[in-house]
Amino acid sequence: MAEIKYDIVEEFGAVSETGSGWTKELNLISWNGRDAKYDLRDWSPEHAKMGKGLTLSKEELKGLKELLNSMDL
Repeated sequence: MAEIKYDIVEEFGAVSETGSGWTKELNLISWNGRDAKYDLRDWSPEHAKMGKGLTLSKEELKGLKELLNSMDL
């Protein structure tokens, strides 16, 4: 399996944290040298390991924001 390279360009914050220290975070990440995208996924402490996540373009993130704002939470 090919190595995945990533560069966390900007950290926006954690949405939640587990008892083991893993956090679900929203970050701006460049994957394999490509343009940075918004990324929501689980990270171990110090970003040593990651879980599966969701990567969104700026337009997709705006659409998600509109959808969430329209919901009665």
